[in-house]
Amino acid sequence: MKRERSSVHSRSLEQLEGQRWPDPPEDTTHLVKNVHELRRRPIGTLETHELARLIGQDVGVPWLLPLAVKILRDAAPNHVAGGLYDGDLLYAVVSVRPEVWADAPDLARKLEETVAMLDDLSGEQGDTP
Repeated sequence: MKRERSSVHSRSLEQLEGQRWPDPPEDTTHLVKNVHELRRRPIGTLETHELARLIGQDVGVPWLLPLAVKILRDAAPNHVAGGLYDGDLLYAVVSVRPEVWADAPDLARKLEETVAMLDDLSGEQGDTP
């Protein structure tokens, strides 16, 4: 399993999806150019803000969502110690279309547990996705 995970992380979304997007037009927005560029990088090299950008644009979600949830889960305990928590990534992940979560119930459960950890750490109770 670990070998499979590292294999996925060493590949780009273009490789994983088997689809190369054409280069964007010259006069396109910075966002579009950036998303195209990020699709060509190995997903294991993407930083949290880049994951948030791709997930927020609904690009590569089946491949990126497990990585994003893992990052959020791993960071949650550090939040209590005064560490920073990536709100952009959290927002992108909880904003994913409901049908994606319906197709990934184990991942949805992990996200709910992560949000519950954050609620517990903040001393507040709120709704989870």
